[in-house]
Amino acid sequence: MSKNQLGYSFLSNITQRERQALERLVDYTNVESLPEIWPLAAKRFGDTVVLHNPHAKPEVTITYIQLAEQIQKFAAGLQALGVKVGDRISLIADNSPRWFIADQGIMTAGGVDAVRSSQAEREELLFIIANSGSTALVLEDLKTLNKLQDRLNDLPIQLVVLLSDEAPPAEQTIKVLNFSQLIEIGANHDFVPVRQKRDALATLIYTSGTTGKPKGVMLSYNNLMHQVTTFGTVVQPQKGDIVLSILPSWHSYERTVEYYLLSQGCTQVYTNLRSFKGDLKEFKPHYMVAVPRLWESIYEGVQKQFREQPANKQRLINFLLGISEKYIKARRIAQGLSLDNLHTSSVERLAAKILASALFPLHALGERLVYAKVREATGARIKQVISGGGALPRHIDNFFEIIGVQILQGYGLTETSPVTHVRRPWRNMIGTSGQPLPVTEAKIIDPETKAPLPVGKRGLVLLRGPQIMQGYYQNPEATAKAIDAEGWFDSGDLGLLTPQNDLVLTGRAKDTIVLSNGENIEPQPIEDACLRSPYIDQIMLVGQDQRSIGALIVPNLEALEKWAQSQNLQLRLPETSSSESTTTVDLESKIIQDLFRRELNQEVQNRPGYRPDDRIGPFRFILEPFSIENGMMTQTLKTRRHIVTERYRDIIDGMFA
Repeated sequence: MSKNQLGYSFLSNITQRERQALERLVDYTNVESLPEIWPLAAKRFGDTVVLHNPHAKPEVTITYIQLAEQIQKFAAGLQALGVKVGDRISLIADNSPRWFIADQGIMTAGGVDAVRSSQAEREELLFIIANSGSTALVLEDLKTLNKLQDRLNDLPIQLVVLLSDEAPPAEQTIKVLNFSQLIEIGANHDFVPVRQKRDALATLIYTSGTTGKPKGVMLSYNNLMHQVTTFGTVVQPQKGDIVLSILPSWHSYERTVEYYLLSQGCTQVYTNLRSFKGDLKEFKPHYMVAVPRLWESIYEGVQKQFREQPANKQRLINFLLGISEKYIKARRIAQGLSLDNLHTSSVERLAAKILASALFPLHALGERLVYAKVREATGARIKQVISGGGALPRHIDNFFEIIGVQILQGYGLTETSPVTHVRRPWRNMIGTSGQPLPVTEAKIIDPETKAPLPVGKRGLVLLRGPQIMQGYYQNPEATAKAIDAEGWFDSGDLGLLTPQNDLVLTGRAKDTIVLSNGENIEPQPIEDACLRSPYIDQIMLVGQDQRSIGALIVPNLEALEKWAQSQNLQLRLPETSSSESTTTVDLESKIIQDLFRRELNQEVQNRPGYRPDDRIGPFRFILEPFSIENGMMTQTLKTRRHIVTERYRDIIDGMFA
């Protein structure tokens, strides 16, 4: 397709640099809906592998041609079994090539999928099926069907498709087929093409329901296609580039970036938490989409390796990291990319450039001795990694910049399809969530008066653009509360805009802790600062209506035990025995309490913008980490604050007694 045929003229406000980036990509601006992409991609990318699951048994590898064929057969099978345009189909399954085939097969048949993980709680899944008005289900496997079975007869379900090849149960009142059976039906029936308009409903994604019943976010083809046609201003992949996929495919963030990367000819390799580090080395990805907790885990793994080195080597590594941190900060000031130095003069920039030049030889030494080896653990081919779904702690951002892995932090919500802002490779301002995607607006208002605030003033973030949802399904009251008459969506996040229109997030309005003196505390930035301590694995601040904030801390026991050994002590935990010849200490010992008090005070007070009210008062240890399995983290690894608060209510109350 020649440049003069490109359809990007509708993006009237994009920069020249963004336009040039888009012109290097396959253009889909004239495509009305997602299902139209895959036959075009099959013609362009042919036998290039699009989906690869090395952990499936047997291993699964699918080319672009095969993907287009299987999507159409899946759609034809649904049509043959009575699925009509606009029918709701609940897709309850997890990451796999068949999830993608089912998702696009449902849309290709004209259906609307309501998506969720098969690991979600039974009552939540039944609510989604009922609320969406689903007449068919596509399920992960028999286990998922059995979880829902006894309630399905109370719902208008006429068809169930299993994504596994397990034999369907006999004597069912509802028709049940497995994946291969549906594909066979589709292969023997003519597919009836469905032309969807941009404003047609494409999918329902249910929020996690942290404050009551989940709400069904209605995303149209226009919402999703905005992401596909504008994300090229962020990254420009080449045919055959490897993408490592670890986040839930049904989640809006992973899902829409997948749509974009696969529309450009990438190869997606599926991994999981258990295989992740090995897959990084084996498949050497060019791109990854992940959440802050994943980058934190990589950082913690590297720090663990550093701690295992001899003392003299540890001193060298820490010296080089310290020099490199000064180097990258000076380089940012010189480039006009320092959030902490937005109004530097030309003289200050020149001074920073001179300092960066002076520090560069030692940074280059760190690159040779340390950083290149660390990058090898990521496969050493990463072009960019996209981070979203939560704030990225500044020290994590700094570390990856030092070692030469470019993280592009983004921002958005399920209700915004989700990306509204993201840092660009040529404007990667650490500490921000970047500038808006094309045709996207943001403004900051006073949370109380709703009056617009000037640049640099913190307030409530409002968003407007083609990616804003149509509304909450069958919930006009919630929709009206979220989107005003002028189309501005209330994000519920607090933040500010820089003079160059970068978005800086400072907290979540509903997460704000209000102390008894009336001071508002945003927990996330303080928690991120505390995570710099090698002895803190996870932390959650508490203290609503108290005189000071407190903290629940999941300690890094391995680092703590190593510290205890350096003090000729043995750490005693509730389930461990100790040697009689060694002085033992437990987590409540004064020496341990003093260590954590020093760590908390140091990290919090070193944080930019520190105020006395930010100081952490009482704290308590928790030995069970927050996780998806115990319900204390979401699928995107964010702490479910209300769940943790209820779980440890007695400890929190005792903390402030």
